[in-house]
Amino acid sequence: MEIPKKESFLSKLTIGTILLLSTLLLGSLNYAHAQGVSPYFGLGSGTDSAGTSTRCSPGQLFDNFNNACEPAPTIGGVFGIFGVDFMFSPHLGVNGEYAFRFAQANYLPLAGLKFRPAFYDFNAVWEPISGTRIVPVLEGGIGGARVALYATQTTAITGITSTASIPTGLNANHFQGHVAAGLKLYIRPSLFIKPQVDFHFVPHLTDQFGRDWVPQYTVSVGYTFGER
Repeated sequence: MEIPKKESFLSKLTIGTILLLSTLLLGSLNYAHAQGVSPYFGLGSGTDSAGTSTRCSPGQLFDNFNNACEPAPTIGGVFGIFGVDFMFSPHLGVNGEYAFRFAQANYLPLAGLKFRPAFYDFNAVWEPISGTRIVPVLEGGIGGARVALYATQTTAITGITSTASIPTGLNANHFQGHVAAGLKLYIRPSLFIKPQVDFHFVPHLTDQFGRDWVPQYTVSVGYTFGER
């Protein structure tokens, strides 16, 4: 297992704001030229298996803090996703997406560490059929993956004990390639439901987990402004 390195201020700023700033920039530059703009948000999950350190049993990572092996984390749980499509023609456009796990999960329990994964990506979008109630959507692009670590801190004051998770600053940031396929199911002229399957290809994610690719399954609700 590789313990993530402490992020610089620039890295924190870049990771935290790149999706929002890029999406706003695309919108401000191209809204007037876009045929349709479709923001959406939803729920789902992403999955990855447990990793294994070389000196540990399968499914265990070596804890450098306690000099012992312990059960390795997996990616799962409930994810949130939000994004926006900008279509410049009936079939071609771009989008930005951000997916994240809502709750923290155990990373190295003996060390009191928890984690929360997130994925962000910027894609070319192709809708081979437009103007119908069922619109296939294909995406492909690049982005990043972030595994944020949190430390469990317990404080006792006048007989009251409080436990909280605080950011450690030890976070893993990876490049990712991204592809996705989904459907926009229009239940109203502009209101749609969007089931989607994503695949995140993340080099070096096996430093923390079992695979370098993470499948993700989501269902979102969105609204199209303009033509479609």
